[in-house]
Amino acid sequence: MSSMSTSSTIAMRAATTDSDERIVHKLALLDSAADPAGPVVIALVDGRPVAAASLVDGHVVADPFQPTADVVELLQARVAASAQNAAARPRRPRFALPRPRFAA
Repeated sequence: MSSMSTSSTIAMRAATTDSDERIVHKLALLDSAADPAGPVVIALVDGRPVAAASLVDGHVVADPFQPTADVVELLQARVAASAQNAAARPRRPRFALPRPRFAA
């Protein structure tokens, strides 16, 4: 069993592929929890996925056999920042396109 060292590299990325979906599902199984609702961010320690969080509701799953408290805290901060950015972004008005009119 490896542990996170002071020189470990922590990275976060969006789960975008079928392979990422399987990774998130495996983490949920290890954590005895439901899969997080997408979109999802995956946290990697030294290239190894150890946790994932939903950007929808903040639900986090993590590998219980790895020390992930610090990583989960970072993921939760990432989810909160994403929610703040989404709320602060001005929404563009949606305009309906005119219907084509055909000559009779």
